[in-house]
Amino acid sequence: MGGWYRGDCHVHSVYSDGELTPAELAAAARAAGLDFVATTDHNTAAAHGGWAEQSGDGLLVILGAEVTTATGHWLALGIGPGEVVDWEYGVREGQIGSRLAQVHRAGGICVAAHPHAPYPTGTFTHAYEGFDAVEVWNGLWASDLPWNADNEAALAEWGRGLAAEVHRSRWRPAVGNSDTHLAGQLGVPHTVVLAEELTTPAVLAALRAGRSWIAGSAAVDVSFTATAGAETAEVGGCLDTRGREAVVRARVRGAPSATVSFHTERGVVHHVRLAPEGSGEVEWRTSAGESGFVRAEVRHPDRQMAAITNPVVLT
Repeated sequence: MGGWYRGDCHVHSVYSDGELTPAELAAAARAAGLDFVATTDHNTAAAHGGWAEQSGDGLLVILGAEVTTATGHWLALGIGPGEVVDWEYGVREGQIGSRLAQVHRAGGICVAAHPHAPYPTGTFTHAYEGFDAVEVWNGLWASDLPWNADNEAALAEWGRGLAAEVHRSRWRPAVGNSDTHLAGQLGVPHTVVLAEELTTPAVLAALRAGRSWIAGSAAVDVSFTATAGAETAEVGGCLDTRGREAVVRARVRGAPSATVSFHTERGVVHHVRLAPEGSGEVEWRTSAGESGFVRAEVRHPDRQMAAITNPVVLT
């Protein structure tokens, strides 16, 4: 039976440069209300065995790695047990395509990680071509500032490219992860997916399709839909309007006094401030002739991000 599942797909343990064991991270994931996590230690599969022991009891563990190339990091999610993906190259070597193909052959997905990270090798200069998603929200410094300028730049870059990608019928979804290294970071932020079941293939398929939104914490809940006549599409879906007006709705909980904004290929087209209790519904009307997609953002009064949705495509 399908449903909405919360998960964090960028997690480091003592097997690379994290401070927690897989068992400690799994306990933290359950405590945070997460349904799945991905093991993404740097350039190693050494943690796979330890993580496999933590899977079950309502927690899915997706095997993966963070591939730290000389010109950007990326997440290989859904690789086989013990599988290692080479990282010893940069953009000039032209090897990225074969590494992405390796992950895809295993049934996995490839995610460009923290594309504007401000340190050597962290800034992503590979082309996005061949990648399945982009990590627009990375919470590595979440204990200090959950949403920072690096994330703002990544979101703006992704948002600018979205219109062209939608009109080419292959858009690249956004995801958000904690990049946990220390205690207390897990799940800030995380990605909420609409999957057919809580299995690795189903969760990866949902991430690849963009049937997901990013939550700043487990306290935030968002429903984002577009309706035309009797037809409704949820986030990541495509709504055939048949020339009819589309009603876009965002239902939000857990974001006191936050601003909900709708974004299209024309930029910000609508925004509403929620009540202090943090729950409310925002509605706006548009058409496929005005834009090929609509997506939503929810920001706290201090402009810190609370949630980001992937788009609903309008045709």
